[in-house]
Amino acid sequence: MTTTSRLRTPFTTRTTATEILTGVDLTGRRMIVTGGASGIGAETVRALAGAGAEVSVATRRPGAAEELVAEFAGRVRAGALDLADPDSVDAFVAGWDGPLDALVTNAGIMALPARQLTAQGWEMQLATNHLGHFALARGLHDRLRAAGSARVVLVSSGAHLGQPFDFDDPHFARQPYDPWAAYGRSKTANVLMAVGIARRWAADGITANALNPGYVMTNLQRHLDDGTLRAFGVLDDAGNPIEPPDYFKTPAQGAATSVLLAASPLAAGVTGRYLQDNQEVEVVPGGPEATGGVAAHAVDPATADRLWAYGERELAAR
Repeated sequence: MTTTSRLRTPFTTRTTATEILTGVDLTGRRMIVTGGASGIGAETVRALAGAGAEVSVATRRPGAAEELVAEFAGRVRAGALDLADPDSVDAFVAGWDGPLDALVTNAGIMALPARQLTAQGWEMQLATNHLGHFALARGLHDRLRAAGSARVVLVSSGAHLGQPFDFDDPHFARQPYDPWAAYGRSKTANVLMAVGIARRWAADGITANALNPGYVMTNLQRHLDDGTLRAFGVLDDAGNPIEPPDYFKTPAQGAATSVLLAASPLAAGVTGRYLQDNQEVEVVPGGPEATGGVAAHAVDPATADRLWAYGERELAAR
């Protein structure tokens, strides 16, 4: 984590992704958004392509991006990417030709009710949310470097606050599986990855930052049970969907911080930071009582280095 003053912008929690780029011309810029076919990812794609960028939607089901491809003919394309499958990541990397100006690691899964493992024995949330993105970024490093001033944007979550990364049992082989602990640890890994890139790739002109998009109703919540959705305030006692509480954002508002970090001139040269509501937040102790900020365990340089080495070992042994 850098020691300079925190990044401040004129934007608010209700600013949309498109509003972030008012007056910004991204013509000639090439970008990738994982999980860009729906929800926050789709709004990220719309804002970037609407400002002139060429955007590749990396998704397990490219057909789901047909509407975006048609909406921005010639500027949006879709490619197959399964982050839980290293061979799929390798194939996507091999298919990318030329410089890459921004990589937005938006794809993710949340709170799988039962422990699932990949063919490599990786816990599915860690594999999808972190290890797959780690492999993707490393595979695309030379393309990012070729752009001259590339950006990596890691979509994390406030769920990281109470969950330091567990190096002793990252895949829940010995401890009871907990859906939220698994999710929170994978989101801590996202922030640590931003710190790791900032420490390693700055000389290549590559910056990296993480963010919390806030509460947004998307397909991410598809694995949550009715009790959890009631606790979130989006289901009534009878199980019927209701208008989300005021603290929820629209997908376009949830995508704003991703777009700020991917393409706004205000974020040029900024690296190793964590933002929420379009502002950099303070470092806090973390723990079960933490409700805001970024946890110290997620921005610790030594832990970031340890996670980087762990990721390299996992990918080498796959």
